[in-house]
Amino acid sequence: MKIRIESSRIIKPFYENTPPPTTSHISLSVFDKVTYDAHIAIIYAYRPPTPPNAAIELGFQKALAIYREWAGRLGKDEHENPVIQLNDEGVRFVEASVDSTLDQVMPYKPSPSLLNLHPSLNDVKELVQVQLTRFTCGSLVVGFTAHHTLADGHSTSNFLVAWGQACRGLRVNPLPLHDRTIFNPRNPPMIEYNHKGVEFMSKFKKERSFNEVHHISEDIVVHKVHFTVEFLAKLKAKASSMNSNNKPYSTFESLVAHLWRSITKARGLSGFETTQIRISVNGRTRLNPRIPNEYFGNLVLWAFPTAKVKDLLLEPLSYATKLIHDAVTKVNNNYFKSFIDFANTKVKEEDLISTADMNKHILCPNIEVDSWLRFPFYDLDFGTGCPYIFMPSYFPTEGMMFLVPSFIGDGSIDVFIPLFEDKLPTFKKICYSLDLLAD
Repeated sequence: MKIRIESSRIIKPFYENTPPPTTSHISLSVFDKVTYDAHIAIIYAYRPPTPPNAAIELGFQKALAIYREWAGRLGKDEHENPVIQLNDEGVRFVEASVDSTLDQVMPYKPSPSLLNLHPSLNDVKELVQVQLTRFTCGSLVVGFTAHHTLADGHSTSNFLVAWGQACRGLRVNPLPLHDRTIFNPRNPPMIEYNHKGVEFMSKFKKERSFNEVHHISEDIVVHKVHFTVEFLAKLKAKASSMNSNNKPYSTFESLVAHLWRSITKARGLSGFETTQIRISVNGRTRLNPRIPNEYFGNLVLWAFPTAKVKDLLLEPLSYATKLIHDAVTKVNNNYFKSFIDFANTKVKEEDLISTADMNKHILCPNIEVDSWLRFPFYDLDFGTGCPYIFMPSYFPTEGMMFLVPSFIGDGSIDVFIPLFEDKLPTFKKICYSLDLLAD
């Protein structure tokens, strides 16, 4: 795919009234500091007719006036604490074109060519970047990149919906809650859980990387798997069949358990090795009092279900599903508040850093799950309808999965799974099997 860049410039918020001062800043919350210090990129595709670039740009500027943080910069305050500078220095806005139709060149499965459809993620000072790529058929692809330190998936998807509302001439609703100072430690602090070695680790701790014992030269392939509604229903029924509470596990829990087992078997790990999943847990509904859905920022911790490989593969699907369910359940109000107390009182004192690391390219024997199933990403409507494709960009980090609602819109799920190429045939053979032991 040959992309022609028509323009690349910085655009700033558009204020209907008097612009606010550009000398203030917002301190990062403990949840911002513990998340991934990296940009995340997503891809949208729209069939014609689509609005002109100027209309999309103006809507974006209006949305930035409400979500000012995106137009700022990351920096430090006078005490060297990390902050978001509300200086309105702006975001990167790129216009591009391709001399072919979208269907001729658009990879509907993960491919390095997706990287051409959004600005580079490397050495970027802007906190948001947008690329509008036009095709000869009239189709439009929107590449969007955002710095994770500012906002989690929930907040980012809210911003994208607001962008669409602004393009359609609507009032942005709901308005974001910007106050990041609401996560204060209790007096006295009550640290009830172990957070060192979970969300945090010593800055000087050097763990032996899996890269040292594996041939990194092996190719990593990002494989897309489509799970139909019918398959998901069977999977959920099988996973819940031995649940003593007579309450079915969720589709998410059942699917992740199945993928955990399938990937572990495809990797061919030793039965006595330990494998773990990192699963994001949204704190908005867990904290008491509840944090409004409109809160803009990061409010995520992680559950870490863990098992021996032999137990994971020999026990039924319900075993893995229960491990996931129980681990996620434990990340409750008490856990979040214990984390807040620990992060506010111990991290600087013990010189700890976050365990969230986007620079790892191989997660084996572990897995990370980024679920976008509940986010309204498909609601980004510029005025001519919602996208017919939404997907993550190309992230070839072995073991880092993305779960996305299928664009079919029937409740089916697409999963993007990076694996070593030599493990892929086994995974393909078993990923639709309800009985791994039979394969």
